[in-house]
Order: sequence, then structure tokens, then C-alpha cells
Amino acid sequence: MTIATHSPKDNFTLANGVEIPCLGFGTWRLKQGVECREAVEHALRIGYRHIDTAAIYENEESVGQAIKNCGIPRREIFVTSKLWNTNRTFDQARRAFDESMARLNLDYLDLYLVHWPSVQGIDQDWERTNREKWRSLEQHYHDGRIRAIGVSNFLPHHLLSLLEQATVSPLVNQLEIHPGYPQTDTVAFCQAHGILAEAWSPLARGSILNVPELKAIASKLSR
Repeated sequence: MTIATHSPKDNFTLANGVEIPCLGFGTWRLKQGVECREAVEHALRIGYRHIDTAAIYENEESVGQAIKNCGIPRREIFVTSKLWNTNRTFDQARRAFDESMARLNLDYLDLYLVHWPSVQGIDQDWERTNREKWRSLEQHYHDGRIRAIGVSNFLPHHLLSLLEQATVSPLVNQLEIHPGYPQTDTVAFCQAHGILAEAWSPLARGSILNVPELKAIASKLSR
């Protein structure tokens, strides 16, 4: 994700034609209530148009309130949320989506992600679990309640298993990607299969700002 050459208003185009703003405002660790609502409202005022939340963040209600309060048309704001791991079956995943939508108080989501894959060694039937969760996302996508569906933190073997039975391929894989952790193989797999690799924590929670090599580059470029 080449952040330096994009502004908050630039977009990428997903495989289904939906445009996703290049820069997103993440709400992880923002507390439900005034803190989250004011932070999201401020982000929207200064130009962000992509807001990222998740059920596990426990702030979807405040994100939804900020979107209602900001005065910006809903169609101009790209909203992402995510399905948490405890929802392992098709029915549980469907209910979890309905609960997220009720908290957000929105008519549709722009992007909905499976937050983490079920993995071998923890879930003996991890492939089936991932496919059941994905099947629920596909149904909401076909019903028009989600404009794009994807996954988060999926490695190539998780994606391959999913693609064997998916009727809709994941459009996004949200990964931890930054100069210290480029995840080259997974990004290459995504690119080969028409999946947008989206970076979470692209500044490594701020730590890359102290990397000597990057500080030297920033000084040279006055950035």
C-alpha cells in the first residue's frame, strides 16, 4: 500500500468495481461514547472517507452516530466492519452481522470482513468453519446488504481452502503490512487472485517513525 503517493480522497477499485478509499481511519482502541464519536467526526471533517471498525472493538454504535452526525452523504463514506471469531457457524455469523448493523444503525455496509481465520491446531474442522462464515457473508452480499466482502489476516492456505467452495471470491484481505513486516508471499498471492491487500497498522503502531533508515529518508525528502 503506497501511502506516500495518495491522499485521503484517492481510491482503489475492487474486482467487483466498488471503489475503496486508499486511506482509512481505524477505530481500534477508541472507547465507545464521546471519545470514538468525536474522533470519527473529526476524521471525516479533515477529509477521511473510509472508517474502519469491528464488532470486537465495541464501538460500532459510536461510529454509526458519528456518520449520522457529520452531515456528509452516506454514499460518500466507506464503512468497514468485521465478524469476530466466536461466531463459528452460518447462523451465528448471520446474527452477528444483524447485530453489527443494528449498532451502526446503517442500511448497508461497504465492506464486511471475516476478522481472523479459524486455524489448524485450534479448530479441528477449521476449513469448514471458515467456509460456513464465508457463506453467510456471501448471502448478505447477494441480498445487497454489503457492497464488498473480504477477509482479514488470512494466509495463502486459508484463502486456497476458501476459494475451493466460494461462490464469491474475497475482494479484500486486510493484513498487518508495514516496512518491518511486508508479508510478501501473502500479498503476491492476493494480487494473483484479484484480492486487494489492505494494510492495517501501516505505521507499525508508530514504531517505524523511529527507524533510522526511514528517518534519514524522511529528512532527505522533507516528509
